[in-house]
Amino acid sequence: MAAEFEYGDRVQLTDSKGNLYSITLIKDGEWHTHKGMIKHSEFIGLLEGSLVQTNAGLKFQVFRPLLSDFVLSMPRGATIIYPKDSAMIVGTADIKPGVRVLEAGVGSGALSISLLRSIGSDGYLHSVEARSDFADIARKNVDLYFGKQLPNWELSVGLLQEQKFEQKFDRVILDMLSPWECVETAAEVLVAGGVFMCYVATTTQLSKVAEVIKESGYFTEPESFETIVRGWHHEGLAVRPQHRMIGHTGFLIFCRRMAPGQPVLQRRRRPSKGAYE
Repeated sequence: MAAEFEYGDRVQLTDSKGNLYSITLIKDGEWHTHKGMIKHSEFIGLLEGSLVQTNAGLKFQVFRPLLSDFVLSMPRGATIIYPKDSAMIVGTADIKPGVRVLEAGVGSGALSISLLRSIGSDGYLHSVEARSDFADIARKNVDLYFGKQLPNWELSVGLLQEQKFEQKFDRVILDMLSPWECVETAAEVLVAGGVFMCYVATTTQLSKVAEVIKESGYFTEPESFETIVRGWHHEGLAVRPQHRMIGHTGFLIFCRRMAPGQPVLQRRRRPSKGAYE
């Protein structure tokens, strides 16, 4: 049964131009716009998909924000991993209920939220962030999204290579400037068959981390890809791609941990001319 809005809910308002606004409902609260204001009490008891309007007549549709809406509007310290990439990470790395995930490079916490939603209450996420200010922002965003502190999430501040882990992980996800420096650490903490993924922004980063993974001998042949999402405008017979789109955001590189002592099955390929010095 659909739940009515109550104080403490996070709500999203959309105007006739498609602009999005997010607020948290509090007692005696008011939300002011360029054209009037709305009292928070006017939302209480409404269902999602209702219309509200300011005292000057400006109308909004009101819903609870989806995950993508929340992460795109939450406070940021570092650039977030966009929902399209988070979805690919969750799907490709097979993040599911009960798995143990090690994440490094938390940034503003966007990916952490997706991982925590996917692993459920029986899973475990250990996040590592080098910068304490980013870690503080991420913790606030995660707590705000879930409405509480989750017992199965641990956040450490420092370099991944300097952390001590008392357990093995099923997945390791890295979003950092130099992920090749952590390939050895990932191999040490991953179970056999575990998934190792890196998110990088440039082709030079992609090349270097791929070569270090190959040289390590711990992982299967790495695979890499990017996701590009293009929206479409449709009005009657006027159907065309939108002029604005989020094109390149980053590259994902994926591989799996070999069993200890087992050699990697090398891919049969003819090296491209000039690929190596």
